[in-house]
Amino acid sequence: MRRLRFVTLSAATSLVLIGCGSDATAPPPPIGEVIGDPLPELTAAQQAAARRGRPLFDAVFQPDDGLGPLFNGSACATCHIEPASGGTSVRTIRIATRQLDDGSCDDLGSLGGPVYQNLRSQPLRQAIGQGKEPIPPQATHRSERIAPDLFGLGLLDAVPEATILALADPSDLDGDGISGRPNRAPDGRLGRFGRKAVVPTLAEFNAAAFLIEIGITSPAHPGDVGNTGRPLPPGTDPATDPEISALQVARVDTFIRFLAPPFRAPAGEAAARGEQLFSDIGCDGCHVPELRTGNSPIAALANRDVAAYTDLLLHDMGPGLQDVCQGLASPTEFRTEPLMGLRFNQGFLHDGRAATIAQAVDLHGGEATASRVAYRGLSEADRNALLEFLGSL
Repeated sequence: MRRLRFVTLSAATSLVLIGCGSDATAPPPPIGEVIGDPLPELTAAQQAAARRGRPLFDAVFQPDDGLGPLFNGSACATCHIEPASGGTSVRTIRIATRQLDDGSCDDLGSLGGPVYQNLRSQPLRQAIGQGKEPIPPQATHRSERIAPDLFGLGLLDAVPEATILALADPSDLDGDGISGRPNRAPDGRLGRFGRKAVVPTLAEFNAAAFLIEIGITSPAHPGDVGNTGRPLPPGTDPATDPEISALQVARVDTFIRFLAPPFRAPAGEAAARGEQLFSDIGCDGCHVPELRTGNSPIAALANRDVAAYTDLLLHDMGPGLQDVCQGLASPTEFRTEPLMGLRFNQGFLHDGRAATIAQAVDLHGGEATASRVAYRGLSEADRNALLEFLGSL
């Protein structure tokens, strides 16, 4: 296994916490009661396995380790750091695709898409200069996106396909104005990860991120990302491919897979009323409060209710929020974003354009229009109660 010469982003955080008057002799809180902890139901061996992946998740790569040459961050934790490793941030990535005349979507893979990296390593800068990877003129749609948190994704990976499909109503047969539909990978498998639910499994989602976001090759993704699809200049990637091993990727996958969903923050009676209002105005038509996992060889993931507030389906959010097509998703369709951990977000909606939860609610359109209108029609006290509930998630 490659010995990486890295520092970790979490080290500085730990020093800050120690310097804030914490009692170093106090026992740590129980597993699962700190954001960023692994699932409390894991065995001791599984908890240890989860923690083995965190140093690599936090690792800051250098070009000699394989960073880039094109990348968006030098560590997983560059974008997934608030309020703990595995969390979120307001750092943005750029994405572009081409919608064809027949309505199908070209992810511009032959031209470096769909993600266009913002940064270049020093060797690449010396070869071709500063600047972001250019988006090709063939793109018909482009967007920026912020990083979602990764908490609880192992549980969403364990939700049976049948559960998700049972929530779909692509023709709106029940007449409620909500017509969620599944996205599919090119091979036909059900998608559930990413803003457009285009990635079928958490393992694929995690493995691809090393290459797409950090420029780190692995046995599953052994080739570097070229500049807008063109080969990299000689000498700009000094590390030998693959730059991390399958075992290292698996350890990071285990760390993410076993992250516990954030617990609800303490809230008062107003939040309880807000939870009922959330249902009354139809928000739970897409943000389904609970999904149940199926059988799993890992007991901590098996047959458990997950308060994720999503149906993992695509919904049309209206032209005001459109970004790109992906898979079967049109530019205006998005997977219902899980709301667990919502209170830790620093920006809201896919591109962070909303600074507050209230602004995010008010920007919902398309299938969410009726709920938005109902929200606007609430009394000020009821709107505040609803926002207090959302702010506890």
